[in-house]
Amino acid sequence: MAAQSASSPHLEITETFVRLYVFLSQTLDRCLDQGQRESFPEKEHQAFLTAARNRMRDMLAVNPVVKSKVEEESGRVLALAESYLKKPSKDLAAQIAHERAALKTKLVALSDLLAVFRAL
Repeated sequence: MAAQSASSPHLEITETFVRLYVFLSQTLDRCLDQGQRESFPEKEHQAFLTAARNRMRDMLAVNPVVKSKVEEESGRVLALAESYLKKPSKDLAAQIAHERAALKTKLVALSDLLAVFRAL
């Protein structure tokens, strides 16, 4: 297999997926942890999240099915966080924990893939 260049599209896409899922995870963490909210200004967090979402949208323009899945997932996570911040409840906290677990699984897999791409 030929070695990947440092700016390989596969590497960039994987890095962007990781970045997006990290910011989505942080969004959920910020709902349940006041310290998380205070450690990084909301305006900056939202700016980084928006930039990652926009970059991901652009990259996924070649595959509308995956693009739709990622947009749906992002929208679901952000709507859940917004709902919880407006009116916290045990049910919403459980949903946040469920979404956070799914994001963690994806982050582990993507981080491993990213490590392999970087090693090529």
